[in-house]
Amino acid sequence: MTSILLSGANGKMGRVISRCVEERPDCRIAAGIDLNTNPYSDFPIYSSWQDCGEKADVIIDFSNPAALEGILSYAKQEKIPAVIATTGFQPGQIQMIREAAQEIPVFFSFNMSLGVNLLVSLAKKAAEVLGGQFDIEIIEKHHNQKIDAPSGTALMLADAINDTMDHTQKYMYDRHAQRKKRDKNEIGIHAVRGGTIVGEHEVIFAGHDEILSLKHQAMSKEIFAVGAVNAAVFLKSQPAGLYDMSKMV
Repeated sequence: MTSILLSGANGKMGRVISRCVEERPDCRIAAGIDLNTNPYSDFPIYSSWQDCGEKADVIIDFSNPAALEGILSYAKQEKIPAVIATTGFQPGQIQMIREAAQEIPVFFSFNMSLGVNLLVSLAKKAAEVLGGQFDIEIIEKHHNQKIDAPSGTALMLADAINDTMDHTQKYMYDRHAQRKKRDKNEIGIHAVRGGTIVGEHEVIFAGHDEILSLKHQAMSKEIFAVGAVNAAVFLKSQPAGLYDMSKMV
């Protein structure tokens, strides 16, 4: 049985994770951490890590980038593995995650969906075959409440493709002020925000008289919750280090 401390317990994803865990026999939520401490299930919710006295095997974080330092500090202090599923981190915060992974097991991914991470693998393979001959564009779509743009997943896709192409590509986020033809060494990244779109990512390889499109569409937030819980169960028995969804695809 894997005992979980849920950071962001009263957020939308926190509640989805709680429902997901309730349906599984191999894990439980020992306590939640959230500024909103109103309980909604059979576990207590605390406003700070200092108030939490429950012991657990792993932390799942679906909260806010501003909470990262406190989460990692507590995880290192208590020697608890941490699944970091929040998005919108700055480069310095990602470095903090990497440094924490030298002391404890840390699972970090811009997207907890197995399908999205398979999309990353397929995009890398396509770039190996088509890179340099086809123009590459990434389009991501999310609901109108999402703050960060482009999405972390779009950047993860771009970085994976760029790694495959020996970091020869530059990212073009906006072309409205670019009065010139498209450069060959560009990866275009475009963000759409509207309605209640859960998440959609498409990688387009546009060549001469042919187009290859790779696409993933999330139909509900539950797929991210399932991925985070699976990651928590996996991480429980791992040594210190940095892990991501590639270990589970």
